[in-house]
Amino acid sequence: MNIDFFPEIIALRRQFHQIPEIAGKEFKTCSLIRETLSRIEGVEVLPPFLETDTVALIKGEKGDGPHVLLRADIDGLPGVEESGCDFPSCHEGMMHACGHDMHISILIGAVRALAARRKEFGGTVRCVFQPGEENKAMAKDLIAAGAMGDPLPEVCAALHVMPGKPAGDVSVKEGAMMASSNHFKVTVHGRGGHGSLPCASRNPLIAAASMVMELQNVVPNRVDPRRSGVLSICRFVSGEIDNIIPETAEFSGTMRSLDNETAKIMEDAVHEICHAAAVIHRVRCDVQTNQCYLATCNAPEPTQRLCKVVKDLEIPLHILEDSAMSSEDFSYYLAKVPGVFFRLGAGEEMVSLHNPSFFPPEEIMENGIRVMTAFALESLKTE
Repeated sequence: MNIDFFPEIIALRRQFHQIPEIAGKEFKTCSLIRETLSRIEGVEVLPPFLETDTVALIKGEKGDGPHVLLRADIDGLPGVEESGCDFPSCHEGMMHACGHDMHISILIGAVRALAARRKEFGGTVRCVFQPGEENKAMAKDLIAAGAMGDPLPEVCAALHVMPGKPAGDVSVKEGAMMASSNHFKVTVHGRGGHGSLPCASRNPLIAAASMVMELQNVVPNRVDPRRSGVLSICRFVSGEIDNIIPETAEFSGTMRSLDNETAKIMEDAVHEICHAAAVIHRVRCDVQTNQCYLATCNAPEPTQRLCKVVKDLEIPLHILEDSAMSSEDFSYYLAKVPGVFFRLGAGEEMVSLHNPSFFPPEEIMENGIRVMTAFALESLKTE
């Protein structure tokens, strides 16, 4: 597959790299996406479903056919760039530390390639440039607003650049690729007082500490050992001075699992344990849970289709044995229709995602375009 416009994609990626914007605030990014897509013949750009999303349609000219969805996330992250590149972030305190500038550019490349070949297929390719993947999981809001279309597509696909594999290689796993993520915050309300007379108080710190310790038993005692789960308490705040029993204590953390049933078991356990401990310690507690991300689960047939096109393109393919406990809001698309989420190697020596120095080689985007385009064309076949 010849991507003769690839130098233009590199130039475009450099523009996106300079204007990182955080979740839900991607106004310049959205404007540049829309401006670029408007110049591609055969592409229909829909009005925004939220504020900073872009959905582009490519309608095949051979009549009716399948509906395929391709997605790219577009937001950056807070952080000071230390990549040393010649076109660093122009937005102080923000950078593309997760490669979303590449994801945007790859999908625009796929739009160009597919639009040029629209006489070869029937059906529709829906390309979604989604805001707010980082921390806000805005896929849920975008899907609720109708961005996946009506009717829903038969299949969907997305990629993520990823350190640890050779540059440009493809990695995938059938089933759970990534974990669910459920954030929780527990606020314990007690009765403050003097440290010399604890019997006259109801110490929320002691109650919260009891909850924290008991929550460590959730995974071994409630999660099937044949499944994966992790519960991490990462923050604990209470009190200001040595001899005053505080009024409140607060702690928070995350729960992750590789299937949504286990995620529900863990969420229910947090509520049950914290409220039970509150009764024992004669305090009151508020428990807030927020399932930001579902487990990212690849369906068998789309995964096998992806493997086929990668092999046909003669791109090295790695079948992953292990799932990642990080999370991705493409999971919400996969909960609606079968699909596949895969990784595009950013280099074995590349620093991790979200690192200030993260800067993958630009050449890997060509394989990303080739795979996304080929997967869509293979999915549009009706014979």
